[in-house]
Amino acid sequence: MASEGLTTSTSPRDDAAVFLTSVPELMEWGLHGAPLPRRHALRWRLGALVAFFLLWSLAGALVEWARPFNPLFLPTPSVVIGAIVALARKGQLWIHVGATLERVAVGFTTSAVAAVVLGLLAGQVRAVRNVLEPVVELLRPVPPLAMLPLFIVWIGIGEGSKVGFITYATFFPMFVTTVHGVTQIDGRLLRAAQSLGARPRQLFFRVILPAALPDVLTGLRLGVALSFFVIVISEFVGAESGLGYLINDGRNFFLVPQMLGAAMLLGLLGYAGNGLVRGVERRVLRWQQAQ
Repeated sequence: MASEGLTTSTSPRDDAAVFLTSVPELMEWGLHGAPLPRRHALRWRLGALVAFFLLWSLAGALVEWARPFNPLFLPTPSVVIGAIVALARKGQLWIHVGATLERVAVGFTTSAVAAVVLGLLAGQVRAVRNVLEPVVELLRPVPPLAMLPLFIVWIGIGEGSKVGFITYATFFPMFVTTVHGVTQIDGRLLRAAQSLGARPRQLFFRVILPAALPDVLTGLRLGVALSFFVIVISEFVGAESGLGYLINDGRNFFLVPQMLGAAMLLGLLGYAGNGLVRGVERRVLRWQQAQ
């Protein structure tokens, strides 16, 4: 009777059994554990967004009430969304979004093709790597903003300078990650494939390219994010459309809701671009262990 309220204790044998049953799970999922179910992960993400907008709304309301500075400089999310909806109703928003997406698509695609092709070549051929790497490492630390005036001088203030600027700025991370992916391939894999009679073409498509794909796709994700980062800078100069133009126009006329709204749209477009690359990554890298 006295033992009814006591908790039961486990024996050392039971503890050992629990540990041994957890070893296969540790081997399968690592120290971070099994991935969260998709619905559960979606709830966390939506919850984080809701919390962010609630904090933003609270900060805007406090500024409106206490007035430590002009509330115009920190509008609430409802005001920002209202400004974007107003632009959409006038038909102006889609022109600016389309212009930005077109520039990003052309510049990023051109850069990605050049970076991946040259990166794969430099990763396999040491002579090519010895030629390209010094030039890349010389130009890579130079901030892209420092090169924008040169692009304007060389190409003009039209679409060519904006696309070229995006191509230049996004080339380096994609090239470096591609070279790293190829050079980090285990030499035993290559020798094993060659010993089994793999020809150079088969060796490239069956061994080298699949092994380098994780790093290549990581570089593409970095390139997508950087594309939306530098497009704002290029659209500040000589542009008559684009989300960067909206931000610059809002700065000139103190249209803070327009500035924040255009920035939010850039973030959403960048998030969608990253999600697109992640979708491709999940499809082509099914052989990888889930993280």
